[in-house]
Amino acid sequence: MDLVLTAKIKLGISACNFGAKFRYNRAGWDRVESLGREKDEYSWSPVCPEVLAGLGVPRPPVKLSGGSGDDLWAGSAKLKNRLGRDVSEEIKMASLASMDALHRAGVDAFLFMEGSPTCGVYRTTLKDKRLGKPPGVLGSLLLKERIFLIPVLDLESPWKWWDHTRRLHAFVWLKKLEIASKKDIYEAWHALKFICQEIDRSLSDDIGRALAALPGKLEGFDIELWRGRALDLLRRPSTLKRIQSVMSKHYAHYRKAFGLKVVEAQAPSEMLGKAAFVSELIKMERKAAEQGYLFAGRPILYKPGR
Repeated sequence: MDLVLTAKIKLGISACNFGAKFRYNRAGWDRVESLGREKDEYSWSPVCPEVLAGLGVPRPPVKLSGGSGDDLWAGSAKLKNRLGRDVSEEIKMASLASMDALHRAGVDAFLFMEGSPTCGVYRTTLKDKRLGKPPGVLGSLLLKERIFLIPVLDLESPWKWWDHTRRLHAFVWLKKLEIASKKDIYEAWHALKFICQEIDRSLSDDIGRALAALPGKLEGFDIELWRGRALDLLRRPSTLKRIQSVMSKHYAHYRKAFGLKVVEAQAPSEMLGKAAFVSELIKMERKAAEQGYLFAGRPILYKPGR
């Protein structure tokens, strides 16, 4: 089974973080620039429901009233601007249009602006301002899709971005993998189980037991049900403590298996700072890949064409 992704992964992103000054107060950031050359390994599709809704720049800020984005879609909440104007219908139409654009682009993931009443997913508060209950209006739609979700501010955290990308690569690989038999699932799970165990051992064990219980002759429903559970788990972030523990053990296994160490890299440990820890991990991943050995913490190699 080929564990290498060569097709360029397509990412959606809140436009105000892709250099567009689309915030209500004309603010905007190019957070992708911090990735350096790595940004060219992905194809980007920026969207902004509030601008697409025709609210303009600058504009009065909006907030959810009476519930969450889910409630707004159900008709029991509203999205109002600071002047009291109800812009619910405009934002709903713009959010649907944004999703349509993301579908046409074939995005595999979306980097969302947490804290936004439209793009926010897990939080719709910004500093000391409460902008309604999460998720936001577009965030509500994103959660219902089989799309990998990344808080865009995590681009500024080396270890969080490292965690997101390794799970993203595994997520896209599994999502697009052709599965025709139970053997195919076993091989896929063999590649992914270590990272899944690191994320959540209990849920991972449940998925493993579900695999063992699958009938010998699989139906499409059986395959997609199992695939969906594994994809949902891969969308969950790990923690720095779990990553440090597992990667330190994996480095020790690497040294034992090859009888050597990566001379230019320190052993990853909790004694290193977060940025240094990830830097050493990346060095060892590259060295191991050169020798035909995959770190279990990053089971899928991503080698897109430029």
